[in-house]
Amino acid sequence: MSDSNRPQRRHEAQGFTCIHCKLQVPGQAWGTKHRNHCPACLHSRHVDDTPGDRASPCKGLMIPIAIEVRSDADHASGEWAIIHRCESCAAIKANRIAGDDSERALLALALRPIARPAFPLDDFRPT
Repeated sequence: MSDSNRPQRRHEAQGFTCIHCKLQVPGQAWGTKHRNHCPACLHSRHVDDTPGDRASPCKGLMIPIAIEVRSDADHASGEWAIIHRCESCAAIKANRIAGDDSERALLALALRPIARPAFPLDDFRPT
């Protein structure tokens, strides 16, 4: 896509309105360079092809589906990221958490597999 056809990139300092809960979200937060999710409900919009480029034509709702705990050479050990799935195109993306993200929402997302296991726990017997 040529520069003249590329949509104008939102300035990073500008905030946005959450596509899901309608919260006014500040554009900057500790722990992230490219704010793209709501700190209250953790939903996002599919705006990036690669982190920070704001070049995705999709613009669909990104639903938080899981937490990833990173521990490789490229990331700080134990760093959390939110895994989002696009409601429109089914793309899966990981986004670093930000310093003002709701701790309650993050923990609820992290504990979701325990609260709603994929298999019955009624017959679980310790070995």
